[in-house]
Amino acid sequence: MSSLDHPGPSAAFALDALEFDKVRAMLAGRTSFSAGRELALALEPSPEIETAERLQATTEEARRLPTLKPGLTFAGARDVRPIVQRAALGGLLQPVELLDVVASARVARLWGSTLSRLCDSMPNLALLSERLRDHRPLIEDIERAIDHGGEVSDDASPRLRQLRSDVRSAQDRLLARLQGLLNSPGVRLALQDAVITQRNGRYVLPVRADERQRVKGIVHDQSASGATLFVEPLPIVEAGNRIRQIEAEERHETERILRALSTLVSTERDALDLSVAALAELDLQMAKGRLADDQDAIRPGLHALPRTGSGPILRLLEARHPLLSVDAVPLTLELGAAFDVLVITGPNTGGKTVALKTVGLLALMAQAGLQVPAGAGTELAVFHAVQADIGDEQSIEQSLSTFSSHLTHIIAILGQLDASSLVLLDELGAGTDPQEGSALARAILTYLRERGAYAIATTHYSELKAFAHLTPRVENASVEFDERTLAPTYRLLVGVPGRSNALVIAARLGLPGEVVRMARSLLNPASVEADDLLTQIQRDRDAAAEPGAATCGRG
Repeated sequence: MSSLDHPGPSAAFALDALEFDKVRAMLAGRTSFSAGRELALALEPSPEIETAERLQATTEEARRLPTLKPGLTFAGARDVRPIVQRAALGGLLQPVELLDVVASARVARLWGSTLSRLCDSMPNLALLSERLRDHRPLIEDIERAIDHGGEVSDDASPRLRQLRSDVRSAQDRLLARLQGLLNSPGVRLALQDAVITQRNGRYVLPVRADERQRVKGIVHDQSASGATLFVEPLPIVEAGNRIRQIEAEERHETERILRALSTLVSTERDALDLSVAALAELDLQMAKGRLADDQDAIRPGLHALPRTGSGPILRLLEARHPLLSVDAVPLTLELGAAFDVLVITGPNTGGKTVALKTVGLLALMAQAGLQVPAGAGTELAVFHAVQADIGDEQSIEQSLSTFSSHLTHIIAILGQLDASSLVLLDELGAGTDPQEGSALARAILTYLRERGAYAIATTHYSELKAFAHLTPRVENASVEFDERTLAPTYRLLVGVPGRSNALVIAARLGLPGEVVRMARSLLNPASVEADDLLTQIQRDRDAAAEPGAATCGRG
């Protein structure tokens, strides 16, 4: 996890319920190397406004940096910390691994020198870059010894250069003698082909098996048919031994050089670890900037909690759920000014759950330093807890019903409440007897309000609409339903309670009128009374002014 993004021990965030892992995955897909990707996948919101503000400022810098330094990349950076650790434990690094160390060290030097010159305009990124080390001596020592092809070069040491020269001279002398043998009449007649080849590192001639007695020497191999023997003639055996001896000395010298370089890497372990960690942090910040560009996101205003003023603690303008397509209907919503608890009603698939998730997910994103896909002027409080009960999955492990599973989760949420909490409850009170479920939902919302928490809940219960209308600091909202098309518009109407549309839909679809009338007569009187009250509320609002509309994403 990024040291900048640690949430602290008191934070309580519903990351799974709000699908924050999918945002992390989107962020990770925009990182440049594995260490940055690991930080992206471990990203968490911060409950501290100072940290959240610093993270947002850093993301803003990262978004601007490519316009100032378009060629600045992480190309060549690797997470070499496991390699460095192995060297510190006495392991022998191979040339390609040493080149990875050099490439990463070069990237660290490039970013360090670049950001140090931009400390006035990029103070947060420059602060991160202070952990990047120079590594110049290590780079020079490795590059002097290892060529770009990943081989130990002749310049690695005078002895290595001499040994390689000795090998080449000895090979030339041996080949000259072998060529002489090849051209001698007695040997040439015994050969399958007039060529010089190698077997097991020894120079040999391909001798016909039936002419073996003509060429005295050591047989190192034979053909699959057995018709050809690969013979090292006796006159060159000693020369071959000499070459093998020099080659062994060359290998020992090469290993000595690699071990010396590995020791140098181990001595720079702390510095290299710091550089890689800083590069990973910078990679994460740049990925945040790229994600913001791709989502056409904005830096939100942030507020501390508990609130000291009277304005909204949350204002979303044309906000879009980050995981939905660009044509999703946006959401505009305020919380914390005129009301602290919002009750959303409306049909299934109308967008209620998406509205909940949009609010929660954007709050988490803002507190993790991610810019949010919303319009200018969007503001969010920095909550100490963002809790959510969303979905209808049962707890199979504990053999709990859907209702019991929801209630167990809600009990845990209520146990962590304070005036800096945001609570999101989907289909509150569902899964049990409607009368008891409605009463329980009203009691839970009252409990939340009395403890100063901020909450948004979705429900089907008509009684909660009346409760929201009659209770201070609680407000109604609904997802709009088009009675003409019999379909939701996915628009959220704040201040407008939702109405049941089952009988309207039934009549429009052609259910016999007498059946519809009978169904209406069988409605619970309390439900009819609540519906009449909501109808009067709507008429009063329409008479005063056209209700303001807010909208929410498709879902």
